[in-house]
Parts: sequence; structure tokens; C-alpha cells
Amino acid sequence: MTRPSTQVATAAARPSAAADQALAPVGAKTRRGSVVLPSLLSGVLMALSVPPWGFWPLAFAGGALFWWRLGGLGPRSRLLAGWALGLGLFLPGLWWATSFNVYGGIVLIVIESLLAPGVAALVTPPGAGRSVALPGAMVLGEAIRSHWPFGGLPMGSIALGQAASPLAACARLGGPLLVIGVTWLVGIALGALAVTGARRWLGRRAPIDPAAGAVSTAAAATGAIAVGGSTVPGSAAVAPAVTSRRTGLVAVTAVVVGIAVVLGATLAPAGGPTVGEIRVAAVQGGGRRGVSHIYVSPATVFDAQLAATAMIGAVDRGRPPTLVLWPEDVVALPGPLSDSQAKPVLAELARRHHASMVVGVTEDVGAAHFRNEAVAFSPSGSVIGHYEKVHRVPFGEYIPYRSFFSHLANLSAVPRNAIPGHGDGVLRVPGAVLGTMISFEVFFPDRGRDPVVHGADLLVVPTNTSSYATSQVPTQEVAADQLQAIAEGRYLVQAAPSGYSDVVTPHGAVLQRSVLGRRQVLVADVGLRHGLTVFARLGEVPTELAAGFFVAAGWLLWWRRRRTATEPWGWRPATAR
Repeated sequence: MTRPSTQVATAAARPSAAADQALAPVGAKTRRGSVVLPSLLSGVLMALSVPPWGFWPLAFAGGALFWWRLGGLGPRSRLLAGWALGLGLFLPGLWWATSFNVYGGIVLIVIESLLAPGVAALVTPPGAGRSVALPGAMVLGEAIRSHWPFGGLPMGSIALGQAASPLAACARLGGPLLVIGVTWLVGIALGALAVTGARRWLGRRAPIDPAAGAVSTAAAATGAIAVGGSTVPGSAAVAPAVTSRRTGLVAVTAVVVGIAVVLGATLAPAGGPTVGEIRVAAVQGGGRRGVSHIYVSPATVFDAQLAATAMIGAVDRGRPPTLVLWPEDVVALPGPLSDSQAKPVLAELARRHHASMVVGVTEDVGAAHFRNEAVAFSPSGSVIGHYEKVHRVPFGEYIPYRSFFSHLANLSAVPRNAIPGHGDGVLRVPGAVLGTMISFEVFFPDRGRDPVVHGADLLVVPTNTSSYATSQVPTQEVAADQLQAIAEGRYLVQAAPSGYSDVVTPHGAVLQRSVLGRRQVLVADVGLRHGLTVFARLGEVPTELAAGFFVAAGWLLWWRRRRTATEPWGWRPATAR
């Protein structure tokens, strides 16, 4: 059997080859700009899906574009593409970090971009199999970013952008990681549809050389077409086969995503029925935003909270709350609460309102440390519990490797390191068991899950985002509240000194949200639930294992296709460096 000529094969496949060439994401020699620019645009589209912008469908467009761009790239180009994707996502999404230190914030963004999307793109196969592996790789990348370095930084995640979309219901099954995976699946399916449609359209419009008619017949008889400058036998139906595979990919993705959304939204346990109700007041003292706490007197913040608490009777419609929630660190003390003048004042407030109170307290411990706690008072004014923050904010509440970083930046804004807590977040008050997350912790799914599996029937979040001048971090925190409420099947109440304070249902609906900077009190009747969602029972491990399986399956598929493509002519697909 003689090998058909390249010229004959090329003529036979000219219409579909022209379409493929027009849409090919990469050639044998790839210009760096053709890798960086589409990937950067993909990241920007995803960033615009995240609050404060919140155009959540753009995440799918970004995923589709990046999936196409990744096709055919070699290892170095894939790493570069993923890094560019991360920069497009995190430059806008984490820019708030530069308000603490410009150079440190930029370095943080660069590293986060490389560690998560960059490495995830690197471990994704370049050709066949990337549609399977890419969602899993991105899930694993986000899982790593949420735990390392310095305890993780899950802010800026595309899951936050889906908090108001139908995909948010998937959090009840697998938490934010599953939301990320499903988001990428939808993007890849849309990308496959777009490429298939474009190839068909370009194929119909491609000119056919009349002189090629005779050789086309010969090529059809031998069943050969040209691929990457070589011929592949028995491949006359490659283009239809590719189209068929992409159509199948879209169909399978639609089924998987549909099942996940339906299960999460309707069939999966949503925390069980409401077994009780409690009236809660979230107290927001108000004040100027964008000012560091070191420039604001603790007495000013405390007095603002007292003034706002006095407004409860004017907004509770004659039905006083049984729980009053104050924000994080609005009671800043040079020593223990037990020895302070603030304790009798807070006790008297609880007695006056006949309500339990949860108050954010910071206590200096020597010259180098402090505690960040939520302290619970009973309606009789006695202290009945406290929870110490577990997930501290790196470079905000503590400086890792302080002696090293002190040579690189001015660390005077963080003179003391917060002492890490070790509790489960449970605070028991009359009428409710509270699952407490302090500020930054609401971005970590395990900090909501831990108290719920230990009996919490309501989630509360004392927080403080006053040092951020823009709405970026407060809006991302509201999105994190929504995902936590959905994942755990609980109502959630948040209180912040200058906003956002909010009330969220177990289905992620924001019932009330305050105005930034305004002195305000939110009063709401919230339900208590004892049931467990799938995520509360199993956590993130099943999602992480599934993601690993997707990556392995993608590489196996790539290997099998590569092996098939090399036989019997030894052809290998051209990839960029």
C-alpha cells in the first residue's frame, strides 16, 4: 500500500481544512501575544462576573475563550496562558490588597495568578482531553489557593460571581469548589458550540479549487487528509468526527450541569425544615470608610455602636429582638474584657433589651499579640461564651515571617499579631445555637461547616470592612454570605461597623442589606434549622477527588488520541512551546 501524497490529501480536505486553519488556536510556532492577549481577556471577563460588577454570565464567556486558547499549546505556553488568565482575573479582583501596601499587593496578585490558574493550565493536556481535565484542574487550583500560602486567600474567586446565578445551588452539594467546576463546564460547552458552529460556517464559505476535483476523488478513495503538514490515513471523516465529539461534549455537559443544578436547587437536603424562629438585630454604627483603625479612636467606634443600638426600639415595630449582633472589633481593649469598663456597659445593654448579645472584641495581649473574639452575653448580662477567630488575615491581622518582611515594607500598620483560635465557632445563647464566623472566615467553607456539624442552627458573621474605601470587599463578602448560607442550609446574619450588614436565606436570597457608611439597624425574623446539606455532611473532599479524576481522565484521553494519531505513519500533532 502506497502512502497518498500530501497534495492529494490537502485538496480533498480543503473546505474543512480552511475552516480549521481559520479557527486554529495555535500553530507550530506561537507568538506570545497570541497566547497572552486572549487569556488576559478571559480573565478580565471572569473578573467582571465577580462583585462588585457581578455580571455573572461573563464567566462562561471567559471560560469558553480560555478553553479555545489552550488548545494545542505546549507546557510553557499553557503556563503563560494560565498566568495571564490569573492576572486578568486577580488584578481587578484583588486590587484592594494594594490599599495596605502597593508593592506587597502587586506581588500577592502575581503569585496568586501563577499558583492557581497558571499551574492549573499547565497540568491540563493541550489537545484531546482538555475539555475533561480543565474544569478539574481549575477546581484543584482553587482548592490549593484556598489553603496555601499563609492559610489561603479565597477572595476574588469566580464562585463569588455565581452567588446570584442558578449555579449557586450546586454549593449545597459540593460547596464553592463545585460551583467553580460547573462554571467551567458551562464555559467549555459554550466554547465547543461556538467553535463547531464557526467551523461549519467557514467550511461552507471556503472556496474549492475546481482543479482539485480529480485528486479529491483519489483522496476520498484512500481516506486520507492532511493534518499539521502530514497525512493521516483513514481520516476523511475527522472533521465530522470532531464535530460529533463536540456535540456530544455539549450534550453531556448540559446533562451534568442540569442534574447538579436540579439536585442542588430542589432535591438535595437544604438544612431541613424550620424548627424555630428568632428575632435578630444587626447593629451598624456607621461612619467614614477607607480609614485604617489606627487613625480612629476606639471610643468613637464604641460610641457609634451605642448610638445605633439605641435605634432598635424605633425600627423593631414593637417586637424587640431576642439576639443583638454587633460587628467585629468594635470593642477594642488594651487588656482583658473582664477587667475593662466596657463589660458592665455591654451587660447593661443586654439586660435593658432583654436580649442575648454577640459582640466583636479585641484584647491586646502584651506588646506583640492580640485576640480577636466574638463574645456572647446572656439577657441577664453575664458572659456565656466566646469564640476566637481561627483564620487570621495575613498582612492584615498578622505578619508571617515578620523579621523577613520588615526589610521589604513598612509594617507599622500591623504592630501586633493576632493569636489564632482553635474553636468550632459554636456560641450557645438562649433560643439558638449560633455558628460564628468572624469577617475573613466567611470566605472559607470549612468555617461555616464546622459549627453546623456541631449543632449550629443559625450562622452569624461579625465583620469589619471599614478600612476599604470602595465597595469591592463588602460586595464580595455578601456573595460569600450567600454561598455559605446555601452550602450549609442556614439563615445568615452579618453585622459590620459601616456595612454591609445583611440577612440571607438558606437559598441565598438577600432579604436585607444596609447602606455603606450609614448608621443603621437591620431587624429580621430568621428561621432555625437542624438538618444537614450534602456539603455539610461530606465537605469538599468528594469534589476534590472528582476534580482529580477529571484531570487524570483528560490526560488518559489525550494519551490514547496521541497514540492513535501516531499509527501507522508516526504523525504527531504539532504543539507550541
